[in-house]
Amino acid sequence: MTSDTKQRSYEVRTFGCQMNVHDSERLTGLLEGAGYVAADGQEADIVVFNTCAVRENADNRLYAALSQLHNKKKDHPDLQIAVGGCLAQKDRETIVKKAPYVDVVFGTHNIGSLPTLLDRARHNEEAQVEILESLETFPSDLPTKRDSTYAAWVSISVGCNNTCTFCIVPSLRGKEKDRRPGEILAEVEALVAEGVIEVTLLGQNVNTYGVEFGDRGAFAKLLRAMGQIKGLERVRFTSPHPAAFTQDVIDAMAETPNVMPQLHMPLQSGSDEILKAMKRSYRSTKFLGIIDSVRKSIPNAAISTDIIVGFPGETEEDFLETMRVVQESRFATAYTFQYSIRPGTPAGEMDNQIPKAVVQERFERLHKLVNEIAYDENQKMVGQVVEVLVANNEGRKDATTNRLSGRARDGRLVHFSLPEGVSAPRPGDLVTVKVDEAGPFHLIADPATAGELTIRPTIAGDAWDRAQAASCGVPAAAPSGRRSIPLGVRSA
Repeated sequence: MTSDTKQRSYEVRTFGCQMNVHDSERLTGLLEGAGYVAADGQEADIVVFNTCAVRENADNRLYAALSQLHNKKKDHPDLQIAVGGCLAQKDRETIVKKAPYVDVVFGTHNIGSLPTLLDRARHNEEAQVEILESLETFPSDLPTKRDSTYAAWVSISVGCNNTCTFCIVPSLRGKEKDRRPGEILAEVEALVAEGVIEVTLLGQNVNTYGVEFGDRGAFAKLLRAMGQIKGLERVRFTSPHPAAFTQDVIDAMAETPNVMPQLHMPLQSGSDEILKAMKRSYRSTKFLGIIDSVRKSIPNAAISTDIIVGFPGETEEDFLETMRVVQESRFATAYTFQYSIRPGTPAGEMDNQIPKAVVQERFERLHKLVNEIAYDENQKMVGQVVEVLVANNEGRKDATTNRLSGRARDGRLVHFSLPEGVSAPRPGDLVTVKVDEAGPFHLIADPATAGELTIRPTIAGDAWDRAQAASCGVPAAAPSGRRSIPLGVRSA
């Protein structure tokens, strides 16, 4: 720790996918390890942007945010601005040319260099641009600071070996590199020891995990090994690729109790012609076969997807094929996107781009259908009992509705109220309630009496208590038992 960094504060702003969110946890850990402190809503001395090159208008969002900071930097010349992530990997020196007041540009392969680059920029009084073409250190080997005491991301691989024509990720994050199973399991065990009870395994294509060390069954084995970790309540993963999704993974999901009945399976298009143009190495029949197999083995699985509307060359017939596959798949949630040109991708150079008005009209039709299906699927949950992992600030309207929120085992968002006189569970505790109402994006449970819901105190709730005590000086609660008890009734 150096004297000039000791009191400097930081803020990390994240754009993009779960991989970026996880990388931002690493950036936060690196900065705190170097002596910086979180700004916590105050004016920061250092602002780090962890960028995305996939989402629409990603560059416009970045430069708009940079422009706002430029004005602040005129008044506060010691303010440092760093830009990392996929857009930095892609644009490199262009960022400094467009925004010469940026101090540091770093890529997806060297996030561990950030503290050094900040020091160097401050010492040399000039911008530092460092982009590596291959991974310097696997992100999970770096220090981290998680926002959650009860849930954590765990990266099992980085990079991608596919060549989807709409995607720039492989050129920015490189070829797939896999961690060894022992390293992953050791990280998860360490997280559980800290109080984490839910982990989400991350990779660009998680189910191709093992290809680098020659074990095509490695992902299914990894899921089963997760089931052997004592104290780990919930395991999720994202995102798999339909072309490589095999029955051994489905079997592992079905037969491992702590692997959640949730699957995010990106469709992208229901048209075989468009899938071919996208270089997605599966067709609609295979995709629907996966959905059928999952539902046969895991009848209560909630399946979500990604869909792109208006890919170059998409005809009305192609779009109707997407609508057909969506109708047959009955997705609990569908993330729908209007295609937009991404510089540097093969699809961006295709001649048969679809007019914006056509894309918009198709998008609205698809959006209406997926919301109707999501509403119908959620209505089937009314009257069912669900186990909810209580979250911190998951529901945007919790304060006005006097409800708490969390995720059910299948990933659905649940808002629930507490009967009068019942003490609130802690984030990380598990609450069991009956669903009374449902909308397209959430479930609602309003138990009338304490006997209509139960709470199971968890090690994650204990971790929350410890974190609160550390932040405000309140004594930590004694470790809780693991028995299920009604809310409002103290355990003996």
